Amino acid sequence: MAGPAFRAAAVRVRVPATSANLGPGFDALGLALGLYDDVVVRVADSGLHIDIAGEGSETLPRDERHLLVRSLRTAFDLLGGQPRGLEIVCANRIPHGRGLGSSSAAICAGIVAARAVTIGAEAKLDDTALLELATEIEGHPDNVAACLLGGFTLSWMEGGAARAIRMEPADSIVPVVFVPGKPVLTETARGLLPRTVPHVDAATNAGRAALLVEAMTRRPELLLPATEDRLHQEYRAPAMPESAALVERLRAEGVPAVISGAGPTVMALADAGTADKVEALAGADWAANRLSLDPQGAIVLPLATSSDI
Repeated sequence: MAGPAFRAAAVRVRVPATSANLGPGFDALGLALGLYDDVVVRVADSGLHIDIAGEGSETLPRDERHLLVRSLRTAFDLLGGQPRGLEIVCANRIPHGRGLGSSSAAICAGIVAARAVTIGAEAKLDDTALLELATEIEGHPDNVAACLLGGFTLSWMEGGAARAIRMEPADSIVPVVFVPGKPVLTETARGLLPRTVPHVDAATNAGRAALLVEAMTRRPELLLPATEDRLHQEYRAPAMPESAALVERLRAEGVPAVISGAGPTVMALADAGTADKVEALAGADWAANRLSLDPQGAIVLPLATSSDI
């Protein structure tokens, strides 16, 4: 049986950074942020060639070990076969190992690019299948759901398959992220979590997570109580004491602040009137960045010149 046909032209995919958990929404809630990686993929006659600029340019592998390449390969297998060769250009802006979804961005960029460069791929790999495939590669759906769908997402597993819904975050929310210089491995942070938690803490988190949906979408004035967490941040604090201290300091000032994903980045949910003040609260040891909310998720863009990516 003949394999798939591929487009001769390159495709360009843009994927957003994401922040998972948002405090109490552990492994379920995610937010897409206006910070992007761009990837250009072209089917070549042979071989594998990867150019990387920006984040990870000095450390990422330029061979089959690259997560983007592994995700491309997985999607191509699902679509019926591998191309003869690949040329890949990555312009990375999402910090690695900081809790801003860099691995989910690579996965989503890979599978979206594979679908875009394969003729007729939408019939085999629709949006639901994209989420399921991304979750299979990543291991959990919270970041990949936000990366694919954009906005504010709620994800869950049902019958072994990933599911997600997208909600519209309130326009007034201005995320401010505080990125430290050193990363923390997700595996390290997850390894600090206990096997069981007190019933009262679980009940509190359930209520706060439900409140967070209302606060993120319609009543942002409730974000401070809605972002209270008792399931994971306190347990992970020994791996990122400076981050835990910054969250405590911001919240004492009335700022809704959380550990972004597995950390160590701290994210504050400010508004236009308070963002400047919030940015100044962290101090010189943090790279403070005011971001927009990403409304689209992973998208295929017109191919740009090299100066545009």
